[in-house]
Amino acid sequence: MTADYTDLPVSSRVEGTVRLPGSKSISNRTLLLAFLAEGTTDIQDLLASDDTEVMLQALQQLGVAWQWQSATRSCAVHGTGGALPVRQADLFMGNAGTAIRPLTAALAVLGGDFTLHGIPRMHERPIGDLVSALNAAGAHITYTGEEGYPPLRIQTGRIRTPVLQVKGNVSSQFLTALLMAAPLMAREQDIRIEVVGELISRPYIDLTLNLMRRFGVTVEERTGPVFLIGRGQSYKSPGRIHVEGDASSASYFLAAGAIAGGIVRVEGVGQSSIQGDVQFAQALEQMGAHVRYGDNWIAVTGGRTLNAISAEFGHIPDAAMTVAILALYAKGTSTLRGIGSWRVKETDRIAAMATELRKLGAQVEEGADWISVLPPEVMQSAEIDTYGDHRMAMCFSLASLDGVNRKGVPLRLRSPGVVAKTFPEYFQAFARITGRAAADSII
Repeated sequence: MTADYTDLPVSSRVEGTVRLPGSKSISNRTLLLAFLAEGTTDIQDLLASDDTEVMLQALQQLGVAWQWQSATRSCAVHGTGGALPVRQADLFMGNAGTAIRPLTAALAVLGGDFTLHGIPRMHERPIGDLVSALNAAGAHITYTGEEGYPPLRIQTGRIRTPVLQVKGNVSSQFLTALLMAAPLMAREQDIRIEVVGELISRPYIDLTLNLMRRFGVTVEERTGPVFLIGRGQSYKSPGRIHVEGDASSASYFLAAGAIAGGIVRVEGVGQSSIQGDVQFAQALEQMGAHVRYGDNWIAVTGGRTLNAISAEFGHIPDAAMTVAILALYAKGTSTLRGIGSWRVKETDRIAAMATELRKLGAQVEEGADWISVLPPEVMQSAEIDTYGDHRMAMCFSLASLDGVNRKGVPLRLRSPGVVAKTFPEYFQAFARITGRAAADSII
């Protein structure tokens, strides 16, 4: 039996251009909207990964026709106009929060008899706030395991209230799910969605609203925040839609450039991006890196001393993980706040990040929604566990790079294949900018 790991030697310089894969957040939202829309949508540069595969498989089981062209990474989805060709199915959702949560809301409104489940970690990720909001409005969703978590059974209910309330402090995906399903409820009445308490990860809501507009539905926002969806609106295909490169994935390569010198350029996102995670580049600038922008690209020139950062990162929680690794190369203690959502991601990312950073010699403190990192004088080589989390694997690859103030170390990453969730070719792309052997090092 072969071991499941990859060994990363130290690299002293990185340089090159990386064409990013499509955004996971945009890809799965667009697939759902294309399914609910009238007409056929040609989705260009759709991400090919584990998370989009489970969404496509679910749509196929629901009777939605689609054709995938691997050569062009495009997918033609034949919309149903909000009707369900198949009204009974058992849907496996893997560990894709961007798939199970919006689908739960859409299927609860459309009606039928469905079960939704995933891998064991998915059954530990909360969905109770979304289910409570839907059931209070007249949906019929029950838990088949622990209350508040998948697996779920969705049966035909009747959405009878025009007002829905949802908490916003655990995951913005709950609000996204309600927003995307709202036009299905608004055929004869206006729908009002009220957010109770703090709304985290606001840029992901803006992303959702942007994509809904592209499919012909406008949402009015009022102070609260409150979101109003006018009656009679329905999704209509824009014909062709392009998926931006993944801004979260861009963070690893931009960080590599900031750490190890040379010029690293990512293509597929830029200053006109609709993704909030492009704001990671601003964090890089705050830490002292030199960043340049184009409409569809961002470039970082390294070779500068990085300074510690203390900031709120609730608006970009995924990209903030990369900041925690940059802290290893910074002067002083870095503190990341507002990252409580890390606790309910693919793993408990605060606990996992703290554990693995300590292996490298860092002094780490953590709280419910924050983490602080004081880098070691000299990093220690380590075997890094990835916890079934794609971002843990990609983040910690950066610790193999030599920085201006601190040398990188040889690393062994356990279960590197987890990157298939969003970026199957990550290690090949990382190898190209570091100038070393690529995927054949994965055993």
